[in-house]
Amino acid sequence: MRRRTFRFETVESRSFRVLSLFFRPNQIDSPMSPTEIKLSQPGSSDADTETRSSRYEGPAFFSYGFRPFFLSAALFAGIAVPWWVLIFAAADSAGFLYPPREWHVHEMLFGFLSAVMTGFLLTAVPNWTGRLPVRGRALFGLWSLWLTGRLVLILPWPSPLVAALVDAAFLFAVAWIVWRELHASNSWGQAPIGILISAYASANAAFHVTALRGFPTDVTERVALALIMLLLTMIGGRVVPSFTREFLIQSRVKKLPPPLSRFDGLAIGLVIVAVLAWIAGPQHPVTGALLLTAGAIHIVRLSRWRGWQTWREPLILILHVGYAWLVLALLALGGAAIGVGFSQANAVHILTTGAVGAMTLGIMTRASLGHTGREKRAGVVTVAIYLLVNVGGLLRVATPHTEAPTAMTHLILGLAVVGWSGAYLLFALTYGRFLIRRNLDE
Repeated sequence: MRRRTFRFETVESRSFRVLSLFFRPNQIDSPMSPTEIKLSQPGSSDADTETRSSRYEGPAFFSYGFRPFFLSAALFAGIAVPWWVLIFAAADSAGFLYPPREWHVHEMLFGFLSAVMTGFLLTAVPNWTGRLPVRGRALFGLWSLWLTGRLVLILPWPSPLVAALVDAAFLFAVAWIVWRELHASNSWGQAPIGILISAYASANAAFHVTALRGFPTDVTERVALALIMLLLTMIGGRVVPSFTREFLIQSRVKKLPPPLSRFDGLAIGLVIVAVLAWIAGPQHPVTGALLLTAGAIHIVRLSRWRGWQTWREPLILILHVGYAWLVLALLALGGAAIGVGFSQANAVHILTTGAVGAMTLGIMTRASLGHTGREKRAGVVTVAIYLLVNVGGLLRVATPHTEAPTAMTHLILGLAVVGWSGAYLLFALTYGRFLIRRNLDE
């Protein structure tokens, strides 16, 4: 086998390449430098064969993982959440595999978010490993497995065990793909990604086991939420300052976010300790103290990234807003643990509707523009998407959490859904046509 080295940078490769800094910080000299990627084809000895093997002639929608999974995640968030609110308002059992509350929690944590995460990983991993992306029939099969998982949880015909196995299989398949690519390219510096996605898949399987046995699912829910916080802390902690630095350099601003330091390691370490304590004892005073300490440290961390200087570019600013939601979630969960401030349920929604909502749409809009050959600039509609998801998050957090919801509760919750789900539907309506068509630069 002869290995050929090509030096290139795709339209948006820098967006995903930047993430590898967390795992291999010494392999990239600067955010502006191109990536050196090594490609090789088994049994191939000439460049023509290698070029032909990498050419994709199938449907554009299945040319890259972000296309089907970002669009599907947006449509699902725009439909499933309003559907759950209608079920909640009618006090209906719905006839799903699980009760409405458990179905809603599962589908947001392991249905919607798994699609966003998969779209991101299938686009990022080829840039980390130098291997061809999952595309064509393989991508269609993986996407079909995700879609089947959504259907078997609401349709009554499959047995509960079959439905659970089908849904659990999707994330394990994603984890297998990640590990396969890391092994094939010897990219063990990215192993933390494999560990996180494997833990995420295991949490989903554990949710099904406990739910099918009729046990409370709160522990598995906290495990999934803890993994989300860790992912946002580590990956967001690389993406946000890196994109900010690039923007400020282009704007000729001299004061830039500082490089990764021991302070960032301390901030991440505190979150790891705090979320482990939260999984074990969400109402323990020690847990509250750890979460509050982690939140306070991350206020300083966020301020070091100089987000206020990015107000001219919403594509960057939204990432700072999303990380601010994460900081607030740490503080709110800490307060809830000691009985101060938000309820536990509303504190969790600061993380899910606020941090996850803002960060996912920030990444999805930027990647969808860059990877389809479009200019990375937020237009009026994109700004509207950001406003809607944040207003929806604020209203959801403000919704009273009571056992006997009033008309006011239903009204605020309904408005929250209009904002939050409306943001994803607007993304699907606006960006969907980009995702189903070929790149502008092809």
